Amino acid sequence: MILRSVVLLILSFTAHYIFAQSSTKEIFVVDSKDDTLWGSITYPNSSSDTSQTLVLIIAGSGPTDRDGNNNVMKNNSLLFLSEEMAKFGYPSIRYDKRGVGSSANAFIKEDSLTFENNVIDAQLFYEYAIAKGFSKVTIAGHSEGSLIGILLANKKKAHKYISIAGAGRPISDVLKEQYEKTAPIVRDSAHKVIDILAHGTRIDTLSPWLYSVFRPQIQNYIISWMQINPKTEFQKYQSPILIVQGEKDSQVSVEDAKILKDSCSHCELVLIKDMNHVLKKIGDDPKENKNSYNNPNLPLHSDLILSIVNFLKKD
Repeated sequence: MILRSVVLLILSFTAHYIFAQSSTKEIFVVDSKDDTLWGSITYPNSSSDTSQTLVLIIAGSGPTDRDGNNNVMKNNSLLFLSEEMAKFGYPSIRYDKRGVGSSANAFIKEDSLTFENNVIDAQLFYEYAIAKGFSKVTIAGHSEGSLIGILLANKKKAHKYISIAGAGRPISDVLKEQYEKTAPIVRDSAHKVIDILAHGTRIDTLSPWLYSVFRPQIQNYIISWMQINPKTEFQKYQSPILIVQGEKDSQVSVEDAKILKDSCSHCELVLIKDMNHVLKKIGDDPKENKNSYNNPNLPLHSDLILSIVNFLKKD
């Protein structure tokens, strides 16, 4: 079933939202070998009722912290997501990735990194939730976090899974498309490099135009990432899946969401009109989209939380 926005659901939640609950945040750490990773758990009110579904939120690509921010953007998207879910009675966990925010001192050398390291770190926070007594943990991954999340959901047989603005194709296909659109002058050489890496072969000599993205130190990570097909991972997962995609997302397309939807019969797709990649409501002006990435006070698109809560309520 594909829903184009969730406006019709608003009435069913209005009374609940009027009497929305406040939230309480608790900061905690998990240990990974010699490293410490920091996270936050947001409870509705001051309650730590573990009978309710808890949502583990996994951030997108790059040095993104638990709030959805990094050095070049501050929009508080994931902070707002946790706070909005708490208003409807759902606790959540967010965390700072390695080298980011409070986890800044946790490092793995670039040339030792693989995509699986992301899953291992996310698993630490999943297991923290289980240790706290939460028996129903739903994983929600945003952007690159969608792929990390579905791998973890399959590994741990999570209660439910939510993909928010997640790619439906292998990263090699996504990168080719990005070079086609944004850097056609180096498209052909970029495509050759991508094809070589996708076959598992490293490249020592690169054009200066491509070095920052494909530098040798990060190639093990890229190669491991390229081996994962999101569609295949969604097919493996047997519990309910919600796929949420904004129609104004300039980074991940509606077609990607439809690819994921078509991968499994138990996937529900919600397309949200006027929502962009950082989960904000925007108009047609490209400047408005760009500015929303650095507006920490702009709220989330209201239909996003309604679609998520509607999905969580179907227990």
